Amino acid sequence: MPVVSGVAYWASITQPNTTYEPKYTINVVLDQGTADKFRSEGYTVVDKEEGPSIVIKRKVHGPNGMVRSAPDLMDRHKNPMDCQVGNGSKVNVQYNPWEVTRQGKVYKGLDLQKVQVVDLVPFGNVDEFDVIDDEEEIL
Repeated sequence: MPVVSGVAYWASITQPNTTYEPKYTINVVLDQGTADKFRSEGYTVVDKEEGPSIVIKRKVHGPNGMVRSAPDLMDRHKNPMDCQVGNGSKVNVQYNPWEVTRQGKVYKGLDLQKVQVVDLVPFGNVDEFDVIDDEEEIL
């Protein structure tokens, strides 16, 4: 299966995004050459402030009551991870391209398979306090 490298934004990998239809998803900011390749193949590439990006997703619910499992999440050494991937993390994303024709119109997408985190940016409230020694003056 193909793999794309980029910077992650709005990743919901271990837990699905349930804002609308539950799905595992990741927005991947690409370099311009890779973005142009996806565009030329008919995939949606959106130009955002961070750069050109694609959305790779996996719906939780499939046909006939099928429930899809979460994509694999691993670190750079291929060890399993169970954490939230923060915006700005460098990732490699394995996907499965799909295409379907309905009522004469062709729809294409990218099914999220696995995510390898190359450089993790922690998600959420990161401790930004310095250690204060007892001897330091307290304001």
